[in-house]
This record gives sequence, C-alpha cells and structure tokens, in this order.
Amino acid sequence: MASIRELHQQLVSKERSALELTQETLQRIDATEPQLRSFLHRTSDAAIEQAQAVDAKIAAGEPIGILEGIPIAIKDNMCTRGVPTTCASKILENYIPPYNGTVVEKLRDAGTISVGKTNLDEFAMGSSTENSAYQVTANPWDTDRVPGGSSGGSAAAVAAGQCVVATGSDTGGSIRQPASFCGVVGLKPTYGLVSRYGLVAYASSLDQIGPFARSVEDAAIFLEVMAGYDPKDSTSLKVDVPNYADALKSETIANQNGDKLRIGVIQETFGEGLDAEVDDSVKAALKVYEDLGAEVEFVSCPTFRYGLPTYYVIAPSEASANLARYDGVKYGQRVEESDNLIDMYAKTRALGFGAEVKRRIAIGTYALSSGYYDAYYLKAQKVRTLICQDFKAAFAQYDVLVSPTSPTTAFKAGEKTDDPLSMYLSDLMTIPVNLAGLPSLSLPCGFDAKGLPIGLQIIGNVLQETKLLQVAYRYEQATEWHTKTPAL
Repeated sequence: MASIRELHQQLVSKERSALELTQETLQRIDATEPQLRSFLHRTSDAAIEQAQAVDAKIAAGEPIGILEGIPIAIKDNMCTRGVPTTCASKILENYIPPYNGTVVEKLRDAGTISVGKTNLDEFAMGSSTENSAYQVTANPWDTDRVPGGSSGGSAAAVAAGQCVVATGSDTGGSIRQPASFCGVVGLKPTYGLVSRYGLVAYASSLDQIGPFARSVEDAAIFLEVMAGYDPKDSTSLKVDVPNYADALKSETIANQNGDKLRIGVIQETFGEGLDAEVDDSVKAALKVYEDLGAEVEFVSCPTFRYGLPTYYVIAPSEASANLARYDGVKYGQRVEESDNLIDMYAKTRALGFGAEVKRRIAIGTYALSSGYYDAYYLKAQKVRTLICQDFKAAFAQYDVLVSPTSPTTAFKAGEKTDDPLSMYLSDLMTIPVNLAGLPSLSLPCGFDAKGLPIGLQIIGNVLQETKLLQVAYRYEQATEWHTKTPAL
C-alpha cells in the first residue's frame, strides 16, 4: 500500500477516490481476516459514509487535510462513541461508550476513516495478544506465530495492509514489541504528549497512546495529529507540537549544535538471552549509522536490568486500583445469581476477567496491602527513580540511545502461555523506557533465518520526538527493510 503522502496526492488529483480506497481496504480485510483475526469490531458502513463525505468535499473543490480519506484502525481499549469498546474482555462485552476519547476525536476531526477496532491482550495485559477473551491474532509473516502484544491486532493490521496506520497503547512495550514482531514502525511518545482521556486505564503512570505505520514519515504524520495538550487529561503536557514530518528531511546526521550525532548503545541489552540473529542485525544497523557519520559507543545503564521486576510491581499495583471499578455495579456485566453483594462482586470478576488479568490484579493487591507496601511498591518506586537517573546520565553524553526492541523474533502461538515469566521477558528492553516516561520507537532492521522481522529500538530524551524520528528516518532511507511486506 502507498504512503499517506502518496495516497493524499492521489485523492487530491482525483486519480483515486476515497470511496475506492476504502472499498479496497475493506476487501483486503475480508480476504485476510480469516487468517489474521486482527479486528474485534468492524465499522464498514460508517467507513463508506465517511469516504463519500471526503469525496464530496473534493468534488466541491474544498481542500482536504493530509489524513482525510485515509483508512485507519483503532485499538479496542480506546473509547469510540457508538462502537463497542471491550478491551478484549468479557466483562466489557456489551459496553458501547457514549463519547470519543480525545485521540479518537482528533483523528475523526482530521478526516480519517476508521475501518474498525483491533484485538489486544485483555486490558492491554500481555505480550502476544493470546490473552484476548475473543480470539488470538496471528502474525502476518507466519500465521503460526504471535504478532506481539498487547497491541498485536493493530500491528498485524498495518503489516498486512488492512489499514494504512493504526493506534496502539504502550504500557511496557505494547507498541514497540509488536511493531518489531510484525516488521512495522511503532512509536511510544513522551508520557503526557498524547492525551490518555478515553483510553481505558491499565497502569496510569505508564500508559501512552502512539502510532503504528509502515514508514517513519507515516508515523510522524499520524503522531502530529494525535499529540497536543488536553485539559481533560491531568497528565497532559502544555507544549507546542512540531511539524514532525517536515523535520525529517535533515540532510545529515547531526545534533542540534551541528556536531556529529552521538549514539549510545545500552550494553545491558546485549549478552545472555539475546538471540544471535537479533544481535547481528542490530549491530549491522549500528554500522549503517557509523557509515552515515554518527559516533556509536556502548554505554552502561546499570539499573536497566531492574526494569522488569520494578514494572511488575508498579504496573499490577496501578491495575489493581484501576480495575476495581469493574464490579458489575459501576462497570461490567453483572452476574445476577448471587446471594449478596460481595458474592455478586466475586462472581462477576471471576467470570469477567481472564487468567492474566486476575494474576496481575492479585500481584498488585498483594504489593499494596498492609505490611507489604514499603517492601514492594515503595521500593519499586525508588528503583524507578534510579532508572530515570541512569537515563539522564546517558543523555548527558548521547543524543539517542539504541538497543534491540525484543530479545527474540516472534514466537509460536501457545509456546509461552504456560510460562508467564518467559512471556514477560519479551518486554525486557522496552519496559525501562516507560518507567522513565521517555519517547521510543521500533523500526525494522532485518530478518532472521525463518523470515521473521527484527526490530531496532531508538530511545530519545523527554519531548525529543523530532530528533528520534529524524534518526530513525535516516536509517530507514539508507536501508530497504521497511519495503518488505508479508506474502499473505
């Protein structure tokens, strides 16, 4: 499928209509969805109506924005007025929001055409999209393998051409890890750059909405529409949103002072547990940067290795609080056959939540309980501060930091479902970024012997999305990995 800019030009020149583009996208979904199962809800009729409205605007000679008429998909943990928002959970099976989340509203105002809501791990808790209560999404490169998670439906949809771009949410790597597994670009912005209003909360201090795309430029265009201050979100940052796409065209790899770009390679992300082919591809990508004129050095972030245990105290603790509302009274389907209120709560949650959600609620409740709060939750917050300090020290020396996105390529469905700890290790390299609230993206940097994509993670300093996108774009333009598509 063509890029956003190419599609926009086709629409403006009337070489192609928005209706034709939308119908082609819906046909692609029809052809591939039985294999992939990317979507939980499809909005074909509404998409056709939106496309016809864009065509009417073009026929009347009115100018259209760059995203008008572009087919997109929305992760099903973002509220959409009149369309189910289930978070892939039985407890929200019949929930239809009466409002749009801020990002959804911004994309609607920009004229995008939503073709549906994508599958995810239940309440965004997982790394494979196998924890959905409804279906398991497949990886377009090998349908026996997982697409990553929790935003696996969005990543698979973009990779397979079921939409041009899609939204995801990232709590510990849930955009970047599936982007790596599916061979697309996935970006987690600085915490607070994109409003979380209307995003169903998992861990409020970590969650962030971001884009999936097939190119860095498409991700930049999509991010620019999503970003910006929102008074409805108390954590939203009052900052100006740059023109990210226009800033990509820098001719050289240089920092803001005109000096050579300095890239720090996090040494704690290499060694034991890292697949050899992932290691080779990432180091080959570093050589590309050196050939482009960047200075590349290894740097130590000593507390990076503590990100995983820290996350699995803080995130479940916040989840325990956030998911307490799903009790069959305030939210959630109610189990009516109960003797009393407490029994109704227990039965509702037992039947409504899946195993992984129950596991994380139990961990978080334990960590917050009397007598254990100081030993677990408070200590985890202190380690989080140390991780932030390590990143701060690294960014005093380097413009960006890099690592593999995931220790491995996509694993087979069912391979890790009985081993939660092994599953959690898939997010080993992405989690510390969320703890520090930094922007980070994954982009394709190679394939393993099985033909599965490998991702390179680039991390920027706070609100340095422009630099992050520029650095990624220069690599993308020097290689051809982003041009590869699955033969689905």
